[in-house]
Amino acid sequence: MKSIAENIKQLKERIAAAAEKAGRDPADILLLVVSKTIPTDRIELARDAGQTDFGENRVQEAREKIPKLPEGITWHLVGHLQRNKAKYCPALFDWIHSIDSVPLARELGKRYKDKGKTCRALVQVNVSGEGSKFGCHPDLAEEIFTAILEENSLEAVGLMTMPPYSYDPEDSRPHFESLRNIRDELAGKGYGHDNLKELSMGMSGDFEVAVEEGATIIRIGTAVFGERDG
Repeated sequence: MKSIAENIKQLKERIAAAAEKAGRDPADILLLVVSKTIPTDRIELARDAGQTDFGENRVQEAREKIPKLPEGITWHLVGHLQRNKAKYCPALFDWIHSIDSVPLARELGKRYKDKGKTCRALVQVNVSGEGSKFGCHPDLAEEIFTAILEENSLEAVGLMTMPPYSYDPEDSRPHFESLRNIRDELAGKGYGHDNLKELSMGMSGDFEVAVEEGATIIRIGTAVFGERDG
């Protein structure tokens, strides 16, 4: 069995190869290691291997784990966020990928402002229309994006999506393309490049396709830590 450090090294090599195939700079792609259900000692092994960005799915789990881990980690929330949990976010997360409504954007803006902090924020878009996936309808992305821009404590940086699960990575391609098209449509309406530079898409099974379609953040858990229980 490969070590966590070996898995991260191999992933970075695969990311670089996918980027070069697509004519992109590998440095423009962030490896975000998703650590949901992973114990803190294994997260520290990934940190010791040079990994600095980690993603959690659940606020309650993050509240238990993050205080036990060393400083110097950049924490991302990549799972669904209920408004009543927003009050915990300023103490935990530097990035939130899963803003899917105007009220949630407003609540987060207030909470980060009250704590004198800022957060990088992405709109989660349900491009597939799959009922089991969170995220806003594509037609609502601009409204939510605008709401984020209006909150001084939130820094709008882009969009996120999760395609339906499939064994074939190519099945994800049209969904990644759709998210990129939404980004391009917003850019065409005059929103600044810095506010739209991030496309958070692609996971362990399809990240190379995501890179080919413009992903700047790929969210990897299984390929680093192995299969998880929950």
